[in-house]
Amino acid sequence: MGEKVSHFKGAGGALERSNDIILKKRAGWATVLQKYHAILIAAACLLFLLIAWIAGRNDWQTAELLFFLLAYGVGGYRKAIEGLTTLVKEKDLDVDLLMVVAAIGAASIGYWMDGAILIFIFCLSGALEERTMDRTNQDIQSILKLRPEEAVVLKDGSERKVSVDQLEVGELVRVRPGERIPADGQVEEGQSAVDQASITGESIPVEKGIGDDVFAGTINGQGALKVRVTKPASETLLSRIIHLVQEAQQEMPPSQLFVERFEGYYAKLVVTVALLLMAVPPFLLDWSWDKTIYRAMIFLVVASPCALVSSIMPAVLSGISNAARKGVLFKGGVHLEQMATLNTIAFDKTGTLTEGKPRLTDLAPFQEYTEESLLQVTATLENLSEHPIARAIVHEAKARGLRLGEAQNLTAIPGLGVRGSIEGVSYHVGKIELLQEATRSAEAASRARQLEAEGKTVVYVQAEETLIGLLAIQDIVRADAKTAVEALKAIGMKVVMLTGDRRGTADAIGAALGVDEVYAELLPENKVSVIKDLSHKGKVAMIGDGVNDAPALAASSVGIAMGAAGSDVALETANVVLMADDLLKIPFAVSLSRRTNRVIKQNLAFAIGVVVLLVLSNFLGGITLPSGVVGHEGSTLLVILSGLRLLR
Repeated sequence: MGEKVSHFKGAGGALERSNDIILKKRAGWATVLQKYHAILIAAACLLFLLIAWIAGRNDWQTAELLFFLLAYGVGGYRKAIEGLTTLVKEKDLDVDLLMVVAAIGAASIGYWMDGAILIFIFCLSGALEERTMDRTNQDIQSILKLRPEEAVVLKDGSERKVSVDQLEVGELVRVRPGERIPADGQVEEGQSAVDQASITGESIPVEKGIGDDVFAGTINGQGALKVRVTKPASETLLSRIIHLVQEAQQEMPPSQLFVERFEGYYAKLVVTVALLLMAVPPFLLDWSWDKTIYRAMIFLVVASPCALVSSIMPAVLSGISNAARKGVLFKGGVHLEQMATLNTIAFDKTGTLTEGKPRLTDLAPFQEYTEESLLQVTATLENLSEHPIARAIVHEAKARGLRLGEAQNLTAIPGLGVRGSIEGVSYHVGKIELLQEATRSAEAASRARQLEAEGKTVVYVQAEETLIGLLAIQDIVRADAKTAVEALKAIGMKVVMLTGDRRGTADAIGAALGVDEVYAELLPENKVSVIKDLSHKGKVAMIGDGVNDAPALAASSVGIAMGAAGSDVALETANVVLMADDLLKIPFAVSLSRRTNRVIKQNLAFAIGVVVLLVLSNFLGGITLPSGVVGHEGSTLLVILSGLRLLR
């Protein structure tokens, strides 16, 4: 009995597996049908058209008419429904309805073959348009595939697999070598090189260790990591990128909105002229009614604004996709268009042109002190401070392997520096105002002036009543900043720098980078005023970190945010986001925007030129309905393919 039960269970399992296979096959076929729906309809239309032609050649009139009707029905049904829906619901005419009316008009005067060819080519053109437009969505689909589905959660010494959507903030996940990181988080254990190309566009993997941020969808290298989740799945940087690019693809730029409004008026004009063409020529030009209606149907086809309407969005979507693939997020086609009109690029200094992390650059010891002993004393006094300058000094001392002692009687003097004693010796570290007048030697004054002229902040160190040395701190200029400024100037941009730093420091950095103008000692509200003043002379883009620069970003024609991989404000405030903090992406984005506008203008000129040529040829009697269809639909397909050039 047990064997029989086991046998039936086995049979049941086999049946279930068989059903699963059948269901998967059906789902697969459904996916194929959905993907190639338009192409299959065009193929069926062509098949019926060919059978009708063969039937006509053999004088099978009933079969000929039947298959012509099938070709009309299969190829034109969807377009007719779409056109009628637009007419009924929106009280507007569109190109789809014009094409169907033209085909029916041709059939009504006996030109069944011409009308069927019109339906087929229009149907084929639509299918090819859909396929080419799918190209612009491939980047989004590739981003969507980056989202991992499962994560390995570590809890109470055990592992369990959960859906990424179920991950909670604070949970610890294990990421093995070669796996995709399942969530935004911080490395709690392990070290590895992480491929962040999908998020930031960086081509070289970034070394990650304890305390470093990692992002969902990036690929872990050779080391195992334990990551503490900091954001739920819906709020990860990857999710926000997907959302931003999807929104950008849905938002129409002003030029497309204008063309679509124009299309409605233009379609009405085309119908009006076509009706006049049906009524007037027999009386004025002595045309036959068949010829009149035939020419009116050709006019309906060739004058339709299909190519005109398709001149803009494929190009804009291709530009947005291209930029996203290279780590530049445009938050809409309007910003892609705006960027082509810019005259001035305004950079915030700290965190944009510079790294935003002060570093110790110079040590000038006096008396019997060496560089190491001067640095050791200063770092010991600054060890407990959180001030950026103090952290830069301590970081350099630790990097050199210096042992830091313990200072006594530490006293912070707000805005000036710190006092304290080490092994019974009293020290002052900070601004010159802390020093006694007698300690300011000519040598120290000369060296300080030299360092300040280089745009560096000078820290004075005094032991008892004697100046023992100077330290110079500077926010290091980004490696690519000068190259980016030169590239922008090479394409005709005026480059300015905005900063809250004092004039001497700002001028030194501005001169080193080669910017055209420097605005120093600015508060956030002053930056807004500068942007508004510059805007009176042309379109201005502002590049900042998206936090304290938010007002200026909002006031500019195009706001560009740095540091999206760590700043929520950057994603919210700016119109354009540089994912990898790569300044060289700015001239790339400007050039891409200009190229997009050139392609759009080329497409519009070509589309209008083809319409004019075909309309004139129709009035002169030089084209047939099929050749008019080929010219009209061919031009539509060509402008779409022209727009897709921007994917490269």
